[in-house]
This record gives sequence, structure tokens and C-alpha cells, in this order.
Amino acid sequence: MTIRWNGIFPAVTTQFREDESLNLDATARHLEILIDSGVDGLVMLGSLGENTTLDPEEKRQVMRTALEVSRGRVPVLSGVAENSTRGAARYAREMENLGADGLMLLPAMVYKADPLETVAHFRAVARSTGLPILCYNNPIAYHVDLTAAMFEELADEENLVAIKESSGDTRRITEIRSRCGNRYALFVGLDDLALEGAALGADGWVTGLGLAFPRENRCFWTLATSGQLEKAREIYCWYLPLLKLDTQIKFVQYIKLALQEVGYGAEWVRAPRRPIRGTEREAILEIIRRGTEHRPELPEAF
Repeated sequence: MTIRWNGIFPAVTTQFREDESLNLDATARHLEILIDSGVDGLVMLGSLGENTTLDPEEKRQVMRTALEVSRGRVPVLSGVAENSTRGAARYAREMENLGADGLMLLPAMVYKADPLETVAHFRAVARSTGLPILCYNNPIAYHVDLTAAMFEELADEENLVAIKESSGDTRRITEIRSRCGNRYALFVGLDDLALEGAALGADGWVTGLGLAFPRENRCFWTLATSGQLEKAREIYCWYLPLLKLDTQIKFVQYIKLALQEVGYGAEWVRAPRRPIRGTEREAILEIIRRGTEHRPELPEAF
């Protein structure tokens, strides 16, 4: 499938049972809800998908499920989050053979690579596969920064086609455009910078909280990217406390709890993560429930 690199590509959770086993049926049900809401693509096995806690065969099962549910209606990407360049290249080839439409590539996990090593990692994985690749830059979480200058250097790798920008610095969008023109499609990677990213000309959004509020998410992004910033801002003011849940250390637990509250999934995560408890749980539930109770009225088209 040819991917149109714009719009909403949610980073989908991997649903588990309470005993931490995969719940592929629940994952499939949620994917159907997202597709029905009008998402433009699906990113499986990213950070929200708890990639690094899954065994290789479990990753294959999740991807097979997503591809079966999608049936070509939207492109399905797999996150690539391996500890070594060799492992990432091997996984990329495996996903290509499985039928994935594209990849979201992270730096090698655990080791804090320098710029030379990071560029070499992205080149090697790009050359291992024919799939198009969304490059994921999140120095806050992974302590490796892909700068505008590095993307300029990587521009000769044709299948590095898009960037998920999660540095937290909105200037990056303009810096990448300044150095690279429209060479890459640019995606907002942090939920609480979605309005700012749209205003600066981002092509798409890899969303987290949109998993629980897909209609509101679609409406907001459509308004924000069609020049209707005032109307978008009204929704954003309601949405922002929820969106900030995506930028916390326990964002996986928080977003899965939101899915449970709206009936789209369960809160179960895989250790070392644990469902949140006590006063922390009460505080997060208050944010989720307040947002749910005060959902904005949306135009009929949404």
C-alpha cells in the first residue's frame, strides 16, 4: 500500500489480559474503532504498544492482527525498537516479509549513541528494507537526539520519508523545513504540542490520547490544519489536560486507563509497568472523567 504521509496515525496500545498475556481480540476491537473514526494510519508496537516488553513471536502476532483488521483500509506501521542495529535491520526485513506497510524507526535502545553512530544506525536499517520509514526522534525519552542537521545528512536515504518529532521544541519543525525543505513529512509526536505543530505546518500527528477520544481528535486536527485555528483552540482548551497525560513517565498506564474508562480497552500493562493505584490513580481518573463529562459538541460530520 502506498502511504499518504499526513493526517492522524495513532500509536496503538497492545492490549493484555490481567495475567499479562496478549489479548489480540481486544486489540482488534480497538483497531476497528479507530479505523471507523477516520484515522489515516496505524502505528503498532511503538512506545505505547510496549514494544520492548514483547517477545518476537508476540510482535508478529500483533502485526498479523493489525494487518488482518485493516484489510488495506489504512496503512499499518510497526515500531522498530531493538537494542542493536543488526537486530533492527533483521526486524525491519521480517516486518517487510510479514506485509507491513511501513516502519517507525527508533534509535537503538539502551545505548546512548553519538550523532555519527545514530546516523549510521538509521542508514543501515533504511538500506536493509524497501519499506518507507517514519523516523522517531524523542531525546527526552531515549536520550538520543536526531537534529535537523542529521536529517539533512540522511536525506539521500530515499525510504526515510517522514519524521515523528518529539523533542518538545517546536522550533525543530521550522529548522527541519529550513534545512530540508519538504524532503520529509513532519509529524507531531507530543500530544500537548499538537496545536502548535499544526500551526507551524506539520503534516500529521502520531497521537496517544486520540486512542480514547478519536472523534474529538479527528475534529480538532481537521480544524487545526484547515486554517480554523480559533475553533481548533476551543477544543484544544478542553483537550489539553488529557493531552498532557501523554507526556508523563507513566503515559502508557494513563492512556490505557483512559481507554478503560471509555470502554475501548483495559488498563493491564506488562511488568515492570503496573496499573496505577492510590492517590495517583484518583488524580488521573479525575482528569479523564472531567474530560469525558465535558466533551465539546462536534459538527455532525464528526
